[in-house]
Amino acid sequence: MTAEIRQEAVRARATAAPELTFGLWRRFADHGERSAYEGAYFERRRRLVALVLAAHLDERPDPALDDLLWSVCDEYSWVLPAHEPDDRPVNAFVDLFAAETAHTLAEATALLGGHIDARVRARVRDEVDRRVLRPLRAGPMWWERAEHNWAAVCAGASGMAALALDSEHLPVLLPRLVRAMESFLSGTGPDGACLEGPDYWAYGFGYFVYFAEALRERTGQDLLEGPHVRQMAAYPARIDFGNGWRPAFADSHGRGLYPSGLLHRLAVRLDVPIPGQPAPPSFHDDPCYRWAHLSRTLWWSNEPTRPRPDAAIEQAEPEPHTFRPDAAAHARPVLHASSPEAAMVRARPESRAYLPDAAIVVARAGGTAFAAKGGHNDEPHNHLDLGHFIIHAGGESVLDDLGAPQYTRDYFREGRYEVPQASAQWHSIPLIDGAAQQPGRDRRAEVVTHASRPGSLTFVLDLTAAYAAPRLARFTRTFHWRPGALDSPTPTAWSRSCSSPAAAPWSGRGRSVGARSRSPSPRRGGPPRRSRRCTATTAPPRSSTASG
Repeated sequence: MTAEIRQEAVRARATAAPELTFGLWRRFADHGERSAYEGAYFERRRRLVALVLAAHLDERPDPALDDLLWSVCDEYSWVLPAHEPDDRPVNAFVDLFAAETAHTLAEATALLGGHIDARVRARVRDEVDRRVLRPLRAGPMWWERAEHNWAAVCAGASGMAALALDSEHLPVLLPRLVRAMESFLSGTGPDGACLEGPDYWAYGFGYFVYFAEALRERTGQDLLEGPHVRQMAAYPARIDFGNGWRPAFADSHGRGLYPSGLLHRLAVRLDVPIPGQPAPPSFHDDPCYRWAHLSRTLWWSNEPTRPRPDAAIEQAEPEPHTFRPDAAAHARPVLHASSPEAAMVRARPESRAYLPDAAIVVARAGGTAFAAKGGHNDEPHNHLDLGHFIIHAGGESVLDDLGAPQYTRDYFREGRYEVPQASAQWHSIPLIDGAAQQPGRDRRAEVVTHASRPGSLTFVLDLTAAYAAPRLARFTRTFHWRPGALDSPTPTAWSRSCSSPAAAPWSGRGRSVGARSRSPSPRRGGPPRRSRRCTATTAPPRSSTASG
């Protein structure tokens, strides 16, 4: 990773950064298109983070970094066009990426000190204050009460920026930011499942952890204490299929890397198992090139841990190593899955995991894995997918999920469920009498049975409330999982009951050997996969129960 950082820094010095023009800015308002502006925006952040980390590693000034810091301070707004508010000027609002930019700039100037020109440092401080800290102090933002990733990322990044600059606003802001973190935690049930999916676990919970550790070093307050946070930290291992695969529920991807430093710190601090990574950490793992992920991967990935005989994690309290400008470590090469040291902090996933609050079940054995979900159809980053399931075998998910789409304006408005990735028709669930599942919090699955026995697992969901089919009396789906090879597959069984069963054909559409459409979060670790669509229509028998 350090070699990649230096290569990226060379590229940043040799080529011009793209401009953030009005023509790019207006494309979201005029056409609902995000990718052109965001492509240029994140390319600028990519260059910025590479130059900062290279200057940190090499302990020297860099005129190209001074120029780029100055140029970022010149940007019209650090807020993305997709997040421009309706109720205030754009630079009076703090969104995810304004907060992340403030965090990057604040820690860069504090970390590098005299290696950055004093005039640049002064301007960075003024711009972080003007664009993020003062607007935040002026009045509460809507995300301070949010129960999803916005609360953790916006509060965490803004808070770390204020801590790095030792801002005069800290006495006012810190209590509010801690309350925002409490709101974020309240959006997760006691089982610790991230309803937004594994990619958003890394994003939201990652920023919660980064801020918590910065706050602990500054004040001694430890936000990581308590069983709820430990359950949240254990979520990736509990849903892990192995070798980077996991269920692509909500707006996430079925294979990917978690930030290495984040996983390692959680193993050290909280004594939780962490999933193995399918590849060494790379500078390019995060397509948004977030400073928080990359810097903590450099600083935290080599903290000492040692294995226990039962393959769980032995806690070893590290010397605190969150951001400190006067003591930031010279980064050593980070660990990856194939190194002996990394193996010490990887625990075998449980063979079964049941997350009752999210109504998610995962089972693994003999190179195969199965996952299914209930929940409700108004979850954050929701898909119409109650009763959806995934089968993993032979190193890939053969009955899969489309995952996250390319984000557009319509995807976060009324057109969301017309996009295949979020629609009911493109999940492994039936249409009943031509009717698909409906959105809404009252459209929910009820867990009827969860029974885990040696050699088998039964999971029964009542999905009646998810549909608005007039003749539907009751619809239940029953999953029987018996691990084994798929050359003689054990069927997944379901049942349903209708008021007029003979007149209620159903159909489902699924995806296998799941394809990757272009999305904001590409992942490494495997070759491109092919997709194919399959449809099935089952004519039910004369009785009110069908299985197959």
